[in-house]
This record gives sequence, structure tokens and C-alpha cells, in this order.
Amino acid sequence: MTVNDKIKMLRESMKKHGVNALVIPSSDPHMSEYLPEHWKQRMNFSGFTGSAGTLVVTEDESGLWTDGRYFVQAAKQLEGSEIKLFKMAVKGFPTIPEYLADKLPNKVLGIDGSVTSLQLYKTYEKALSKVNATIRSVPCISECWKDRPAIPETEVYIHDIKFTGLSAAEKISALREKLAEKGAEGMVVSNLTEVIWLLNVRADDVLLNPYVVSFAYVGKSETVWFVNQKRVPAAVVENLKANNVKIMDYDDIIPYINKIKETQKVLVDDSVISFDIYNAVKNNPNLTVVEDIDPIILMKGVKNPTEIENIKYSQVKDGCALVRFQMLLEEKMAKGEKITELDVSDMVLAERAKEKDFVSASFDTIAAYGANAAMMHYKPTEENNTTVQNHGFLLVDNGGHYLDGTTDTTRTYAMGALTDLEKEYYTLVLKSMISMANVVFLEGGTGGSLDIMARNVLWKRGLDYRCGTGHGVGFFGGIHEGPQSLRFGNTVKFVPGMTITDEPGIYEEDLVGIRIENDLLCVEYKETEYGKFLAFEPITYCPIDLTPVIGSMMNNDEIEWLDNYHALTYEKLAPHLTDAQKEWLKKKTAPFTEQVK
Repeated sequence: MTVNDKIKMLRESMKKHGVNALVIPSSDPHMSEYLPEHWKQRMNFSGFTGSAGTLVVTEDESGLWTDGRYFVQAAKQLEGSEIKLFKMAVKGFPTIPEYLADKLPNKVLGIDGSVTSLQLYKTYEKALSKVNATIRSVPCISECWKDRPAIPETEVYIHDIKFTGLSAAEKISALREKLAEKGAEGMVVSNLTEVIWLLNVRADDVLLNPYVVSFAYVGKSETVWFVNQKRVPAAVVENLKANNVKIMDYDDIIPYINKIKETQKVLVDDSVISFDIYNAVKNNPNLTVVEDIDPIILMKGVKNPTEIENIKYSQVKDGCALVRFQMLLEEKMAKGEKITELDVSDMVLAERAKEKDFVSASFDTIAAYGANAAMMHYKPTEENNTTVQNHGFLLVDNGGHYLDGTTDTTRTYAMGALTDLEKEYYTLVLKSMISMANVVFLEGGTGGSLDIMARNVLWKRGLDYRCGTGHGVGFFGGIHEGPQSLRFGNTVKFVPGMTITDEPGIYEEDLVGIRIENDLLCVEYKETEYGKFLAFEPITYCPIDLTPVIGSMMNNDEIEWLDNYHALTYEKLAPHLTDAQKEWLKKKTAPFTEQVK
């Protein structure tokens, strides 16, 4: 069936349900970043496979909205269909709310309320109220997607307390305290990263993410987990029962909310709750909606002492794997063997898989040689797979999930001869990364205020990068974790225990891409009469290639940081390496003046 055939079917369903337009987002009932196949409805009906985009179908035309990362890809994949490409944040293209308001005066917009966030619903409602249009939740997607993949049902297991540091009961108790501070007594937990953190459960429902497709409800007197029960082993049932967690079927979440008899105030965060679940809460006369920020986001974002200890150990294992990878890469290149970007990805994964408690990669490895690295989200494929040469740069952005932590590391390796511009760019990126890693700031500093520390180095050269400087990292959870981030506009205050990536870069199209990335831990620095000062501690242990560095561009503080970092890396990794690996690492972590002339 062609895309146009699918859109024709949608229009027939729209007519049956009395709606004049239909919005199909890239989301699921849990507002996830990464979607199970069952909820890739926008991809199914449009043919566009990018990770971000929204399809709008009206009675006489259809359009796809996506961002600048995917303009070229979307244009190619939409060829032959009726769908028009609308470029987000580009002058001359309307936003989705603007488009809908123009097309729907006195008409009806259809949405799938199960995969539309309350926040997005409000955005559409605000725009459409001005033209006397209404919104209705309709089942057009499920009616027209005949070969829809099943909801994942991989086996669930408990994430042991020796890793998590806190039991599910302790986390639920802490959540109830946070809810009380916000004047609430209950909460629907929809986001998958939050469900697995709260209940200490894991599975393999989403590629490269240890998620369990499920909901939880933490109420005044009971906690219920909504999940496909047939895939929950008896040992997991017993563990949760011991933590006072009741289990019901996945589809019971709204019927359960409808039947709650106990009066209680339920916290709702419009960014993470679906419109359908919000409606269920709002329409139950025994429940009162309290709109506020989801407290679990910050709770899981601040790692406890057990998690921090485990994360550091997982980083040691990760560092050892990356040492073996780099040694192998250098050996193969020296022998003149053909190495492609896909080979690099396979080599990194194979070395990680040797480590204790390794589960999977934490995201698709970005192995990008030369100009390919200028594409920040580049991924080699069988059709697009460049051979690594003995000149220029190889960028490898990679990470792993271990039972004791999640990692995210980028190194850019000099593969041989470099141009003067490549050396300058590399040195600038290194200086930017160190500037953030070495910052000391007064308590209360936010990601929005700290972001300038990395960018300032590049700004002085008239350069910048079109992304954030860093993101939080989950604990055997999502690779991207909030609420903290290093980017413009982030107002979350850093506190000790938060982790963050430090990954500035330079990306010049068709020329070069350079990124150096460490994971950092926010720690206390000192307290004086002026207040409490915080800093960052590096928790990635992996040598940084110094062969491209222009020594005259580095100042004493930067050199001191590098020497201390490399000494720490050797100290952490050496006890776990063979004599030959230790000797190799000793050279890679030698003092700056011995490596850079």
C-alpha cells in the first residue's frame, strides 16, 4: 500500500468520525524519546523515517513538519506522495498551530488522545479557539493501521538494590513526600524512564533502552503498576508485592482512574501526561487536578551515593573497553587493513560486551570519518559506509548500558596527517571541553548560565555549534535525562549528584566534524562567607588524543587539567589492564609536555 493509499484511508476514517483534519505525532502514550515499533504511526503513514516529525492530514492536502536535521532526508522520502514538506523554524513556513487555524475555522481537529500530550493539546486548543474550531480524540490511526506491530512484551526483571541503592518502597515514600510539598496526594507515572526508576524494573521493550512499557499510579493509599502481566515472572511479582506495589494489566490504567473512590489531589505535568489520561483524572469527581512539574524528573536526576559509586565503576569498565578498541584500531590501521565506519562500530561493541554486567549499547554508535562527522547524528549504514583513511579525523561517539550505570563518550582520533585548520579546530574544541569541565560556580548556577563557558572559546573565533553543550545521563536508563542540561534557556539549578555530558564541537559541512565528550558529576567544591561553590568531577576515564593539539594555543590551567585528567585515567584503568595495555595507556596519558611539542 502506498503512502497516498494510506492517506486516502485516513480521510475515509476522518469523515466517519466527523473531523476535518488529523494530527499524527511522533509519540506514544508515555511521551517517549525513542518509540517502540507499535507507536511509529507518523512513520507508517508518511514514509518518513526520521526521529522527529508531525504529519497533518486535512480533507484536501497533507503536510509533514520536521526540523533542520531532516530536511534533505524528508524531501527524498516524501517524493511520489502528496505530502508537502514544511520546514520548522524556517521563514515562510507556518507552524502547525498556525496552519491548523488557517485550515479549520468552525471545523473539527482530530487527534489520538492516547499519544498526544496535554501540553500539545493546549497549544492546539489555544490556536483553534480563535477560529471557533474544536478538538476531538478519534481512533483513526488504529482503524487504518492494519498490520500494526504488537506492543513489546519482553521479560521483566528487577534492577537489584545493590545497584539502585534504594528499594521501590523507599522511592515511592520519597515521591509521596515530594507530592505533599506540592499539595498533591497522587500521581500518574507515564514516562517509561520514570516508571523503571521508581519501581526498579527493567526489560528490553525499546531498542537500546531498558524500558518496560507500563504505567504506574501512586495514590494516597496504594501504588499500582499497569503492565502486561503475562511477561512478569513470579519473582518480580513477589518483589513488588514486598514493596507494596499492586499489579494490574496495561490497559487498565484509565478504567482504574475512572473508578477511584478515595478523594485525592492528583499532580499532573502537562508535558508527560497524555490528553486521554488527563481527561480521566479530570472527569473523576473524586479527584482534583494539581498542575505542577513532575517531581520524579529531579529525584532520579540527582544520583544517590550507591548509584554514584556504581556509575564510576561502570565508567572504569567502559574506559578499559575503549582502550582495547583504540589499540585494536591502531593495530589494524598500521597493518593496512581495510576498516570501515561499520567495522569501527562493531569493534567498539565487541570490546564492551566483554565487560561484566554489560547489557547493550546505550545508543547507536556514531562512527564518522572525515566530513561525515560534520553531521551530528550521522550513523553509518551498509549503503553509506566510508572507509577510514590514514589521514584526517575519525569521530566515535558511543556508550554502554551496564547494570551499574550508563555511559556516553566521544573521542575524535587523528588517523594520520592533518591540515593546519583541522589541528586548530581540534585544539579549540579541546579548550572548550576543558573550560566547562574546569568551571567553579556559586550554588544556584543553571545549565543556561554555564553553557557560555564552553561556547566562549569558539565564539572568540566566530564559531559555534547548533546544539546543547551537554545533557544528563540516566542510571541504566535513558541516555538523555533531564531536568538538567547545558544549553540556552535551561533554568534548572545544578546540585551535587547530578551528572551531565560535556561535549562541545565544531561541525563544518562537507569538511570536518570534531567532538570531545566526557561525563561529569556535579560535586561540592568549597564553602566560604560568600556561599557554597560547586564544580564538576570527570567520571569518564579514557585518554584524549593529544597528537592534533597546537601547544601554543593551550594555557597553563588547561595543561594542568589535562595532566591531572590523564593521571586519573591511568590510575583508574591500569589495575584492570594487561601489561601491554598498561604500557600503551602510559604513553597515551603521559604529561602534556611529553606528548605535545
